[in-house]
Amino acid sequence: MNQAADFRSGKTHRDENFPVASLLFRPEHRAPIVCFYEFVRTADDISDHPTLSDDAKMSSLDRLEKSLLGKSDADAEGVALRKVLSERGMPTRHAQDLLTAFRMDVTKRRYRDWDDLIHYCSFSAMPVGRYVLDVHGESRDTWPASDAICAVLQIINHLQDCQKDYRSLDRVYIPQDALAAAGTSVTALDASKSSPELLACLQGLARRTETYLREGDPLPGLIKNTRAALWVTIVQELAQRLVKILQQRDPLSENVHFGKPAFAGVALIGLLKGGARRLSGRSTSLQGV
Repeated sequence: MNQAADFRSGKTHRDENFPVASLLFRPEHRAPIVCFYEFVRTADDISDHPTLSDDAKMSSLDRLEKSLLGKSDADAEGVALRKVLSERGMPTRHAQDLLTAFRMDVTKRRYRDWDDLIHYCSFSAMPVGRYVLDVHGESRDTWPASDAICAVLQIINHLQDCQKDYRSLDRVYIPQDALAAAGTSVTALDASKSSPELLACLQGLARRTETYLREGDPLPGLIKNTRAALWVTIVQELAQRLVKILQQRDPLSENVHFGKPAFAGVALIGLLKGGARRLSGRSTSLQGV
């Protein structure tokens, strides 16, 4: 019997579009985040595996969950996360929510409308932000703003990879009603360049995410842990830049990802902005003492 790790793609947290296990985090916070990432990445690679049958994917995800819940020791990633969560008195909810999303990836190929897509994001993206906040001991009052940012990050990925997802997995996250309203269909994703109709659809979705960016804007100020708050400002800066790029470029024919130099440059800008905001807030607080 294959272990879950046998289906890994080789992708690590260093290959993600956004900083997952940032060196900004203190070691005692970074370690459980890396552990969570390894579990999630393993599950994601199972659901996206190019040769596994749907039944085999579902069986592997179920077995991974059993390792998480202490019903099995078959998969090291589940056992490791189980130990981390037990030591910190944290629930398995966030990891299980993500497993729900990966099961959806196996069985669901199309999304009806925006609400349907956001429902998916509530399992595929929002639990990640919530987990990071929980690791840092932050209040759950931070969750709504975090959820908004995480939804944006997920939709950015969907727009960036819309052609690859369609061609390799026959999976389309672009809402069906948005395609229809623009006068196009999923088959347009197979072209070497977006038609005017498809481009209008994709860029319209990118614009729509700006509402969620605004909803998530207060998050750094709600977070008590300075390192976590700075990490959020970096993520926000990267997201804002990518949303602008996706409003201007064609993901089928143009580069809509950051290379490492650009990523580092934008991250530095975010860090400086976050630091200035943090210092400004502290100064304001001291003036009121």
